[in-house]
Amino acid sequence: MIDDDQPRALREAAAVEPQGDGCFDANLSLFYTVIGGHPNGGYIQTVVANAAVAAASQEGSSHLHATAVSTNFVGATNVGPAQLTTEVRRVGRGVSFVHVTLRQEGVLAVESLVTLGSLHVDSLVRYADAAPPPVAPLISCRRSTGGDEVNLMNAIDLRLDPSCADWATGARSQVGEMTGWLRLDDGGALWDPWSLLLASDAMPPATFPLASSGWVPTLQLTSYVRQVPVGEWLRARQWCVVIADGLVDERCELFDERNQLVASASQLAMVRFPGGV
Repeated sequence: MIDDDQPRALREAAAVEPQGDGCFDANLSLFYTVIGGHPNGGYIQTVVANAAVAAASQEGSSHLHATAVSTNFVGATNVGPAQLTTEVRRVGRGVSFVHVTLRQEGVLAVESLVTLGSLHVDSLVRYADAAPPPVAPLISCRRSTGGDEVNLMNAIDLRLDPSCADWATGARSQVGEMTGWLRLDDGGALWDPWSLLLASDAMPPATFPLASSGWVPTLQLTSYVRQVPVGEWLRARQWCVVIADGLVDERCELFDERNQLVASASQLAMVRFPGGV
């Protein structure tokens, strides 16, 4: 059960407090945990991005958007206090770069390189190869509650396409793919370039239809934010590229209500299957 004093709004749950010399404090929220009680990787990236933007701003950067975040999850993160240390590598006209580490009780848990830039609502798309996936209408999709272990679903409204939702009742597929709709349900906010970092890791692992266990810890996550999203809902597709040697390579693409690709992600995660991989 989530305590009443746990912040549900992402802006509060991912807030950082400056402590001087490029250091920040955060309090990782129980609202954004997944199986095992650990904070979601995309949520961690929103916290890291906040520290990076703040640190770069202190060095004179005018960039407000984290356009790329590449994160190594060196160890498991836990709910509660965390300390972030930043190193501004470069403040440029078009981009800035910030290195961020997150520690808990003095132990390194997360290390990220954040690229900052400026995105615009009226950006001109000169070329786009990615196409929005076919997803059933919202009324036909199944809302995922995540059960008792995935508190993240208290802050995100996830509607899975019926074609990939039967794994929850024991059905198995030959295709490692998830498609559906995502809405930020944290108390009123709509998706923006910053919260897309959360969305990029909000879909269930695409290994679930293939009968993997619920244990799919992320080792490395890279998220790209390409446009300012428009609308309430994101159309999402997450799929497995290859599974071997106990590791899965996954991809995710997110499209807004204009059918524009607004963010994408890739991740390497550990995975287990009954009887071995």
